[in-house]
Amino acid sequence: MGKKYVESAKLIDKGTLYEPSEAIELVLKTSKAKFDETIELALKLGVDPRHADQQVRGAVVLPHGTGKKVKVLVFAKGAKVKEAQEAGADYVGAQEYVDKIQKENWFDFDVVVATPDMMGVVGRLGRVLGPKGLMPNPKSGTVTFDVAKAIEEIKAGKVEYRVDKTSIVHVPIGKKSFESQKLLDNFHTLMEAVVKAKPSASKGQYLKSVVISSTMGPGIKINSTKVLD
Repeated sequence: MGKKYVESAKLIDKGTLYEPSEAIELVLKTSKAKFDETIELALKLGVDPRHADQQVRGAVVLPHGTGKKVKVLVFAKGAKVKEAQEAGADYVGAQEYVDKIQKENWFDFDVVVATPDMMGVVGRLGRVLGPKGLMPNPKSGTVTFDVAKAIEEIKAGKVEYRVDKTSIVHVPIGKKSFESQKLLDNFHTLMEAVVKAKPSASKGQYLKSVVISSTMGPGIKINSTKVLD
């Protein structure tokens, strides 16, 4: 552990479950890196992701965005190409981008959007996009004919959340440079979406733990019973 990390850890009581606002103030105080660190949530859920009826996945537009400039790749054809370009897509095309990704290992993008009629082409990239969490999906709004709306939402701060094999959801809610109130607004918006996404097959306690941290800082536990207060 680095000296700054150790100093930051001293400010946190590991046995305390903090109120969301307190935790956010603490995470900003313990972010000591020289770059603009990302503030991220790690949510441990009471679901078994091995079962299809206990998957938790969706997307939500954070009111203040994530602070990151997002590059969008759109797979489209015909009139949808111009629509995507006018909406601000960084890259728009079809087979040429499949080839570029497969042959050049090119990944200069953060989100992939595809029109439904392009999924046959995009499907060839499943093995490389899937493990990176980049495969377009109707549940996250990235498989749609309304490409302009999808791009605008992504650029405005739309984030995707998805439970992993260990039943944890990792989602960024902003940057160290954000005001604490903006981080709190983003926090509540995300938590509301994840709580609403609770599968009916999930029994018992749904929110097992909520931890907030910066890129280089220690984790701070949030009282999960207070997340929507």
